[in-house]
Amino acid sequence: MALMKVKFDLKKRVKLAQFVWLMYWFSVMAGVLVFSMGLFFKIELRKRSEMMDNNESHFVPNLLIGVGLLACGINAMGGKICYDSLDPSKFSRWKPMLKPFLVSCVAFNCLLVLTALLCFLMRIPLQFTLAEGLKNALKFYKDTDTPGRCYMKRTLDQMQMEFRCCGNNNFRDWFEIQWVSNRYLDFSAKEVKDRIGSNVDGKYLMDAVPFSCCNPSSPRPCIQYQVTNNTAHYSYDHHTEDLNIWKRGCRDALISYYGGMMNSIGALVLLVTILEVIVMIGLQYVNTSLSNLANPEDPECESEGWILEKTVKETFTDIMDKMKAMSKGNAVDEAGVDNVATVS
Repeated sequence: MALMKVKFDLKKRVKLAQFVWLMYWFSVMAGVLVFSMGLFFKIELRKRSEMMDNNESHFVPNLLIGVGLLACGINAMGGKICYDSLDPSKFSRWKPMLKPFLVSCVAFNCLLVLTALLCFLMRIPLQFTLAEGLKNALKFYKDTDTPGRCYMKRTLDQMQMEFRCCGNNNFRDWFEIQWVSNRYLDFSAKEVKDRIGSNVDGKYLMDAVPFSCCNPSSPRPCIQYQVTNNTAHYSYDHHTEDLNIWKRGCRDALISYYGGMMNSIGALVLLVTILEVIVMIGLQYVNTSLSNLANPEDPECESEGWILEKTVKETFTDIMDKMKAMSKGNAVDEAGVDNVATVS
């Protein structure tokens, strides 16, 4: 028994073909949108590549770009088929291709679901990439004279101001590294000697943060030096909420930014998948309703259309039987080749 059988007359077939044709062109625009989002995400990753040690994966944005282009091509072809279905002479040319085309649509929908899933899961590898990348970026902050790292200071400062964050996990990350270049240190000064001698690595460490960590919304002038020394500042307690530097770590801020972007893109891809399923079902109805005309010579006669010729269970059983038959056929062919080789 056919699944979701519907009766059509000429008027209904024409309306169905026109509706599916229109939906296909909406799907083309959806494909353009997916392509654009993939391109945008790729650019956003490139912009902050230094924060990820240039190890960020572009697989998902590249996949989105490819899927978007595929969607445009497949849906444009589907729209052309629906348009030609109004003319029996033109539609007859498409008939041999319709079954393979519908199978490719099913495969494409599976690819869309996989793409959406990868979008939702990309947050996990991004966490590890950012953790290591930001850790190294903080170390290179002072290297303004080192080729390849000249702009790291500017990049980090811009990022901290844009995302309202400080350090990798929090502002205390700046206390553990030397972020002032030796070029700007007076090594004859007692304070500099004491700070360098106070740690085994011989680095100039201090409880201070770069200016870009300052919160401009705070009414108090920014306290970026001796951040944890309450006695160094009047009416100040660094344990309170009055701390006027950003408390949020940049890793958390960037993960939230990229994670939110990927969740939105993933949801968009799922919506496109639903749209693709609708147009695929519509095209199947167009195909079956035209293939099952009661009188092929009379285009105005009634016909029946369906999604599947048999039930889902029967269709699945048929597919499995065909696959088994194909595997047996391949096994027989291989055995024949082996026998010929043995005789030789």
